[in-house]
Amino acid sequence: MPVSRGGNNNGELHEILSLVEERSFGELRRVLVEMNPADIAEQMSEIPDDKSLVVVFRLLPKEQAAEVFSYLESEDQQRIVEGISDKELASIINDMFVDDAVDFTEEMPANIVNRVLSTADPETRRAINQLLKYPDYSAGSLMTTELLRIKSEWTVEAAISYVRSCCRELASITYAFVTDESRHLSGVVSMKDLLGAADDELVSNIMDDDVIYASTTEDQADVAERFKKYDVVSMPVVDGEMRLVGLITIDDVVDVIEDENTEDIYKMAAMAPIEDSYMSTSVFQLAKKRVVWLLVLMISATFTGLIITKFENMLTAVAILTSFIPMLMDTCGNAGSQASVSVIRALVLGEVRFSNILKVIWKEFRVSIIVGICVAIVNFIRIIVCYYIGMYQVDPGQNIYLIAGVVSITLVLAVICAKFVGCTLPLLADKAKLDPALMASPMITTIVDAVSLLVYFGIASLVLL
Repeated sequence: MPVSRGGNNNGELHEILSLVEERSFGELRRVLVEMNPADIAEQMSEIPDDKSLVVVFRLLPKEQAAEVFSYLESEDQQRIVEGISDKELASIINDMFVDDAVDFTEEMPANIVNRVLSTADPETRRAINQLLKYPDYSAGSLMTTELLRIKSEWTVEAAISYVRSCCRELASITYAFVTDESRHLSGVVSMKDLLGAADDELVSNIMDDDVIYASTTEDQADVAERFKKYDVVSMPVVDGEMRLVGLITIDDVVDVIEDENTEDIYKMAAMAPIEDSYMSTSVFQLAKKRVVWLLVLMISATFTGLIITKFENMLTAVAILTSFIPMLMDTCGNAGSQASVSVIRALVLGEVRFSNILKVIWKEFRVSIIVGICVAIVNFIRIIVCYYIGMYQVDPGQNIYLIAGVVSITLVLAVICAKFVGCTLPLLADKAKLDPALMASPMITTIVDAVSLLVYFGIASLVLL
């Protein structure tokens, strides 16, 4: 198999485009054959001209073309499909693994999907249609039907002979899955055990009947978690009657983990996830994904404004208090965000559950005490120093030390409240079957801002007035 050539990607792209322009197709084919399929796909995505893109793709050997096609982004796949014949398209689809073909068809417009299904051979078309029927984001939609299936009554010699005859058509041969006459999953045999056993040994004697499997309707995120827990590279998929119907491989799980993490990042930034890449998503779509949460957060910030308005008289009497409001809100918002992100990540990794809420609160309370005292001490010194160098002006009769004390005490109490809100909301969201990522930075900050102002003005009213 070709390996990555490394080096300067821009240089490789320039070489490819130069050979196309010079019509040195023999030399270009030689260059492409030596490259890794993933590297070829990366270079092809940078070719702006559709005609040149199709020329490069047509120069690839048949088997390499199908593999390169599976690595391309959906928009580049569409550009190629629109520039090749039905015969060429059929060759690509028939040579691709079924799960890759399904991923491709799911991203294409209806006219291209119809063209794909009409040109594919009957067996491939039947397999694609079967996988398309499963719910989105389920194990069934993620699997491939090309897997190594052997019978328990076979001898090791017969099983190895079968593997030799079909291995080129399979997505993975790390494990062979053992079934009975009705295709019920009975066990699993690693290729290592199969090759190490005697030829006349029965498969049933060397198989492991404790099989880790997934169900067709199971959520793909749960499947990915099981891959991590049991440290496997592939997992069989069964239907409701325990019949073996497919296989999920580690490369598909890596994509799932990336998608799940990307979705959480968007939600934690108060945005709806986008389906395509950033550069291919239109400005209108990006705005649409962002504006709803911005409106929600803007309206919820009304409570902050009402709190400031309610204590307007106190701010007039002790004007310097106003200058500390941004610092308090930022510090407490960040403190709450730190707690929420830590708990959300622990939830995703399965380290905590709702049943651990009291332990989480106790841990964050102790953290908030340490953090709050440290921040308060530094803040007290900062206010005094700034006063003596003339950065703060205090009205006659007001004590700067008392004011600094009020702000510092507020910091300690507000940080405690912020940590409490930050750690409990994700756990409550998870208990309510909501995505904990929704309770990340923007939402936490909006709530904590109001809480910190109430604490601030409450303490200032008691001490200064």
